[in-house]
Amino acid sequence: MIIVTGGAGLIGSAVVQHLNSLGREDILIVDHLGLTDKWRNLAALRFMDYLEKDVFERLLDDGSLAGRLPGGHTLEAVVHLGACSATTEPDATYLVKNNFEYSRKLAITALAANARFIYASSAATYGNGEHGFIDDDSNLAQLRPMNMYGYSKQLFDVWALSQGLLDKIVGIKYFNVYGPNEQHKGEMRSLVLKAYEQIGATGCLRLFKSHRPEYGDGEQLRDFIYVKDAAAMTLHFLTEKNANGIFNVGGGTTVSWNRLAGAVFNAMNRMIDIEYIDMPDSIRNTYQYLTCAETSKIRSAGYSKPVMPVEEAVADYIRNYLVPGKRLGD
Repeated sequence: MIIVTGGAGLIGSAVVQHLNSLGREDILIVDHLGLTDKWRNLAALRFMDYLEKDVFERLLDDGSLAGRLPGGHTLEAVVHLGACSATTEPDATYLVKNNFEYSRKLAITALAANARFIYASSAATYGNGEHGFIDDDSNLAQLRPMNMYGYSKQLFDVWALSQGLLDKIVGIKYFNVYGPNEQHKGEMRSLVLKAYEQIGATGCLRLFKSHRPEYGDGEQLRDFIYVKDAAAMTLHFLTEKNANGIFNVGGGTTVSWNRLAGAVFNAMNRMIDIEYIDMPDSIRNTYQYLTCAETSKIRSAGYSKPVMPVEEAVADYIRNYLVPGKRLGD
């Protein structure tokens, strides 16, 4: 059996859908549905059981998880994607409990069961990129995240390294993931979804001005990865068990906000109309102007499929999911 935490989320639901496409339904999904419409991401997926996170964590704490696996299944793997992913979350204690302590308990449980453990780290751990974006395990301690979310992810990466676990488990540093099933993410939704809604309502899209002279307005650069590619890259490590450590999951190239916006306008058959606005003071000092995944390590680990170009991926997302109102698996 495979446990997918955060299985109703953006990446988690794509991982479950990808498992379904491979014929796997022996899945236990863990999440916290709350008051959002995240439940809709589950409707088309096939899995054996669902647990709310607080119930699941109690099973971890009292050591009774094995008894709750349906049908007497043994634990084959844990794909741990459940976390607070809000880069603006101000509660450091909450982030440490949710992103570090919870991950630590789950890693210990998985390893004790001799199960594969694949977890979500984050490209936010790279901070402003002064030490590059190289997924070298030995480089972890040098990284300086720029927000508490990134630091909470960094805490677990460094702990796993200090315990000698990175030669047994896989940490995925996701870059800018976008695609179907992100409606519940609020302000953390991708620009693609925000732009689709904004352009549909006003015909215009607002982007942040640049406050650094070396970047033009809208020419800030990101590494974007379509969620379908991110899921496939994640599950590569389910079978590639000799590959362990930290791995970047990204496109390996940079795309400007202007280019991404252009892809949205084109997918909507609209004329490009962009207004540049000042960046809020609250995020100006921690804003990343460049991210780019070094992907040679995951390629060396045997992942050979090309990633979908941003124009093709945005068109797929908008025309096949947003316009008809569908979720993955529908």
